[in-house]
Order: sequence, then structure tokens, then C-alpha cells
Amino acid sequence: MQTGLEEQLGLYQKRIPIFPRSVKGRFRRFKTTVLVLAYAIYFLLPWLPWSRLDAPSQAVLFDLPGRRFLIFGLTVYPQNVVWLALLLFIAAILLFFITGLVGRAFCGYFCFQTLWTDFFIWIEHKIQGERPARVRLYRQPWDREKLLKVGGTHILWLLASFWTGMTFIAYYAYAPQLVLDFFTGQAAAAAYITVSILTVSTYAAAGLMREQICTYVCPYGRFQSVMYEAETLAVHYDAKRGEAAHGRASARAGLRTLAERHAKGLGDCVDCGLCVQVCPAGIDIRDGLQYKCISCGLCIDACNTIMDSFGFPQGLIRYDSEKNLAAPEPAAPRAEWKRLKTVGYGVALILMSAYLVYSIATRGSYDRAVNQIRQPLYVVLSNGDIRNRYQVRITNKAAQDQTYEISVSGIPAGALDPGNFRKITIKPGHSGLVQASVRLAPELAEHTHRFELIITPVGKPGEARSETVRFDSPKVQHD
Repeated sequence: MQTGLEEQLGLYQKRIPIFPRSVKGRFRRFKTTVLVLAYAIYFLLPWLPWSRLDAPSQAVLFDLPGRRFLIFGLTVYPQNVVWLALLLFIAAILLFFITGLVGRAFCGYFCFQTLWTDFFIWIEHKIQGERPARVRLYRQPWDREKLLKVGGTHILWLLASFWTGMTFIAYYAYAPQLVLDFFTGQAAAAAYITVSILTVSTYAAAGLMREQICTYVCPYGRFQSVMYEAETLAVHYDAKRGEAAHGRASARAGLRTLAERHAKGLGDCVDCGLCVQVCPAGIDIRDGLQYKCISCGLCIDACNTIMDSFGFPQGLIRYDSEKNLAAPEPAAPRAEWKRLKTVGYGVALILMSAYLVYSIATRGSYDRAVNQIRQPLYVVLSNGDIRNRYQVRITNKAAQDQTYEISVSGIPAGALDPGNFRKITIKPGHSGLVQASVRLAPELAEHTHRFELIITPVGKPGEARSETVRFDSPKVQHD
């Protein structure tokens, strides 16, 4: 049996199309700058050449068969998973830090959904015209004009979505060859599947669902209130100034100057509705702070434009904090970072970023691990000598083949028997395993508890690394 609410709304609420009006201003310019920069990085980076000896000449290449990420001069292997953990931690803390200071600025300017939706709206505007023309086109019956304009819009959306998917897979192979193979039917099945999925999902998210992704799919808008504080800067409407004692009213005759409006107890808001028309989420900021607001600032540009046209002061809609707006005489808006939570985020961000930079800067060209084979701990040979066995694993993290030499310190050099692998050559990104044994005479074994096993890249003595290794014997076990 359906409830009363379900009977009124049904199981799903029908989407009301939003046709944002274009606007000029500093926030619009900033959004456009971020969009152009982000698109330039995303779409051009796979085509940036970078000289390599053991891989295609591509600046950024995620080499899955080789189990490595090539990022300019940096090679990242699965053994560097701690870097990924640090990056995820830094990204999360940065998001919390920014939200605590300026609200959902990430959503308004840097989120993938915002960037692609903004571009798709630009395509729609170029083909279908400004907001009134798009609204008229939406309401008119299907005819030749509507079919051409709407169809052309969706075709361009699909092309943009398709190239988004193509660019994504270009990061995983040599881009020029991949594109050639893709269009000649010689690419791997995974390439076609990935491009198809990304084309459909990008088209649906940025072209069809748009603000519904932010409202119903993305969880960030729902839990942002947990990170907001009274000092957090967000897009606000100054209700005290805009409404005054008797609310807002249009700028008709007798209400065109501030003096005339204030004399009748009316606020500075001329009720033009432009702040609603430019909003990509379709909200009215004058209703107060809302979880649908992505803090893009376009309503600020729109309101400032109207204020300028009437000669009123700007800032009726602005980035401000609830604390400042509630003050008897609001001060100039500013980001208040001297708060325990914000300072904590900042300190964590600096420390983790510094550690990540240090870890990358001090990375070695190889990893090593030495494990003692403990079944059995030791073997007493027929002549009384004591033998221990060890497993040495060396992983080459350099960009070329490297030969490594294994030696010891603290015991006679002849005590080490690495079999046929006193020197071992390992390919980039691969590991080599050496089964070595150490054999000591009884009198020496009695006084030897530990020694050092040294791994040295041939031709690079400065990169030699040692591991302190335990040596077991009857005397050690007895002790």
C-alpha cells in the first residue's frame, strides 16, 4: 500500500530542466580559467613526449603489463603503494581543509562533474542560444528547428564524451599507436569496453543528469554540514540588507534609488531573479544556505551586475560567514583559519605532504629483503661446520637492467655461498630471488650472532645497502 507522500510524488520525482543563463564576472572568469587549464592537462598530457629507454616516449603512462606508473621522470611500482596511501590522505585532508575555510569551493570549480557539465552547458548555449531561446525551444513542439538544434547538441555531447573516454585509455598505452589501433579495430577488447562505458556515463552525467548527480548521487553535499562552522565562508544572501523591514520589490517607478526604497522600508534586492537564472543547480540563494549549492559564485556575479546597473553597492550576495552576517555591523568577509580544526587540518596537510616529497626524493633504485629460512634454523655438517640458509629478494626500481652483487661483512667472504648468483641481473620492475647459505666453522659460529649481508648495484658503489642478519647455531640456541 502506498503512503500519502508516495501517492502525491510517486516513486520518483520528475526532473525539472534547468537552463542556466550566461553571466560575466570574476567568478565566471575563474571558473573558465580552471576549466581551460583542467582540460588542457587532461586532454593533452597523454600526447606530451618524454624520452625513455625502456618504454614509449610518453610523459605519463600507466604501464599495467609492466606493473608500473611512468610519470615524467618518476617510476612508481606496486612496492610504492605507501605513496598512493599518502596521496589519498592528502586529498581527503585538503578537501576538509578547503571546506572548513570556503565551503564547497571544490564542487564549484574543480570537481569533474562541474567541469564537464559546464562545458556541456557551453555547447548547449552555442547551439541553442541564450536562456530565453533555450526555454522557448524546450516548450515548442518538435519541428525542423528543434530537431536540428537539440540533435546537434546531443551529437556534440556524445563526441565530447567519446573523446573523454579515448583520452582516459590513452594514459594506459602509447597514445598515437592506441588511437590508430582503436579506429582500425586492432585494439584490445578492454579499450572498446572502457571507452563505451565512459562515453555513456559522461554523456548521462554531464548532459542528462547534471545537477542531479550533485543532489542525489554525490554524498559530499549531504555531509558538508558536518564540516561547516559559523566562520566558514560560503555563498550567502545578505537578507538584512536585501529584505529590510518590508521585503524586496522590483525597481519600478518610485523605487529606483536606495533613498526611495529605504524610505518605504524595502531592501536592496530588486527581485530580478537573475541569481536564480544563472545557478547551474537551479536554487534560489535568497532562501538561505542549501545543500544543493555548489558555491560556484555565479549568483554573485549576476547580483553584482544588477547592483552596478542601479548604482547600488555590490555584495548583496557574497562569500561570507554566518557569524559575520549575524553581527550587528558585518565586517569585510575574510577566511578565518585560526580555529583548532582548521589548524589541525593544515598541520596534517603540511606534514603528510612533506613526508611524501621526502619519500619520493630519497627513493632508492631498488628494494631488498632478506629472510632467514627457519626450517631448520641451522644444519650441523659432517665436519662440524654450521650452515644457515637465507632467501634474498631484490626488486629493480630503475628504468634499465641492473646487475647486483651480494657480499657479506663481519664474517669471512668465503663463508657466503650464493650458488650461481653472486651477481644477478634484473629487468626494470622485476624481482630476483637468490637462495644463499652461510657456512661457519664451529669456533667462529660460537661467537657469531649476527652479520651484515650487503647488496651493491654493479658500477654504483654509493648505492650499496646492507641488512643485518641473524646467524643461528647450537651455542646461540643454548644461550
